[in-house]
Amino acid sequence: MKIRVGFGYDVHQLREGLPFWLGGIQLPHTHGALGHSDADVLIHVICDALLGAANLRDIGFHFPDTDPQYKGIDSKRLLAEVMGLLRERNYTIANIDSTICLEAPKVNPHIAEMQRVLAGVMGIPADDISIKATTTEKLGFVGRKEGVAAYATVLIIQS
Repeated sequence: MKIRVGFGYDVHQLREGLPFWLGGIQLPHTHGALGHSDADVLIHVICDALLGAANLRDIGFHFPDTDPQYKGIDSKRLLAEVMGLLRERNYTIANIDSTICLEAPKVNPHIAEMQRVLAGVMGIPADDISIKATTTEKLGFVGRKEGVAAYATVLIIQS
């Protein structure tokens, strides 16, 4: 049995009038994340952490923003493809720990739904997915509400 750890980090600008996708659900907000796909920063860091743990490079390598087929794509589809890559190599997820850095909107009321949606995509129990949220106390680009950042650490096991 092989146990591996992966880490992911991502940032997206926030822009007025865009839909705000986070953790596979759309949050009601005046601003959304800007990106080539749906810009779901939480899913992106989970993908990067999983790919890194399996030594499969990163999300940009597998789903480049120069490829028009990924323009506006639902990030849940990217996560499902990452899970396929892990399964091909006999990896299972032990747990995911993530943190979202965002001033607004409040994430806490949506965490249980995000866990449910992500668990469904990944085929793992929702309680194996930790999602936390914090602000940056009004400091930096997050504090000025210019962007959103997220971090994730994963533990995977190869049988």
